[in-house]
Amino acid sequence: MTLHNLFDEKPTQLWNERMIEGGDEFFTEERLLMSDKALDHFINQLIALQEKKDSEQIIKAVEEVVVAFNEMNEANDYFIETMEREELADFIDKAARQAGLQIEGHEDITEEWREW
Repeated sequence: MTLHNLFDEKPTQLWNERMIEGGDEFFTEERLLMSDKALDHFINQLIALQEKKDSEQIIKAVEEVVVAFNEMNEANDYFIETMEREELADFIDKAARQAGLQIEGHEDITEEWREW
């Protein structure tokens, strides 16, 4: 699997399915587009960084995407609930590690900056 595959594995696909099924009133087209844009930017940053495998720069990209979601969540009636938080945090972690992030253990790499 490559980082390019992550464009097709974003949690926003699940969120869109739940929105369409009508079981999740937290999502709107606008919120999904904003979320996709932030995740696309994150993935593109990781693609640019993956050859270097510089954990410090990868963590900086993680911080940026987490802060972007903090701002989106606050500005949009706190649409990130427990299930979405887990899906998003897992995706960010998986992407960062795939780009070459080298850290010990299974800590939540989003926790330091996450407000959602």
